Amino acid sequence: MPLNLTKIAYRAESLDEMMGWFAGRGPEIRLTTRYLPKRHAELIGGSLYWILRGQMVARSLIKGFEEAEGGKTHIVIESSLIAVMPVPKRAHQGWRYLEEKDAPPDLGTGQEAGDALPATIAAELGRLGLV
Repeated sequence: MPLNLTKIAYRAESLDEMMGWFAGRGPEIRLTTRYLPKRHAELIGGSLYWILRGQMVARSLIKGFEEAEGGKTHIVIESSLIAVMPVPKRAHQGWRYLEEKDAPPDLGTGQEAGDALPATIAAELGRLGLV
């Protein structure tokens, strides 16, 4: 079972804005990080879960790792975003590991984050740590 990462979607205002960032960039995107994760072999085939406004909202599949200029590392991810059921997650710097058992489920086709509750209420309850 692959391991996952979490990362803040810095400067993103919405999931639609994030999807716009990734649109038209080809099949892969390279994110630069200072250090190669120690458990990098376990991460290939896992996902990078994006945190937006205190909630994990989407994921991108991790395809691999490459050396980058200046001793840094590229995390190679697929450019498509997969929406997930929003789950509260505190902000952090860099990336953190996420076990598969703690990862939120994907949203089904035609399903939206606010199907059970309106999206704004679900987001606020998540921000408060109540859902």
